[in-house]
Amino acid sequence: MRITQWDPFREVSLLSDNPKDWLRNFFVPANDDCFFTHETWVPPVDIYQNSDNELVLTAELPGIKLEDISVTVANDVLTLCGQRKFEHDNGQNSWQRMERNQGKFSRSFSLPATVNPEAVNADYKDGTLVVRLPLREEAKPKQIVVRAA
Repeated sequence: MRITQWDPFREVSLLSDNPKDWLRNFFVPANDDCFFTHETWVPPVDIYQNSDNELVLTAELPGIKLEDISVTVANDVLTLCGQRKFEHDNGQNSWQRMERNQGKFSRSFSLPATVNPEAVNADYKDGTLVVRLPLREEAKPKQIVVRAA
């Protein structure tokens, strides 16, 4: 937990011309950098190139069912869409705090020309989505044989 200094005038500085923003800004905690609202819900993603000459995108999607995830490739853009649905509790529970984001999300990534869009595949296990983007044959490194002259 990060310790932050209390600023008594913070709420006054956050006031805007829109009254709807007054309450929204009032309830944002002091450490804004780790607070997300439903309006900014985006899953964290890592992208790297592995030794098999493919780009690998890994997205954290805990609590999301497979049928609520969509992965598409169109016009050299990879798009992840999905939805984390709110689990209704039939009034049996009294919520004290709710920090996990709910609702729809969408993330799009421009693909380099070296990716083969026809060979893209995705796997989902234990709340982690792994999308593999193989490189085109012409983009893969080739070993050049050096001959003695």
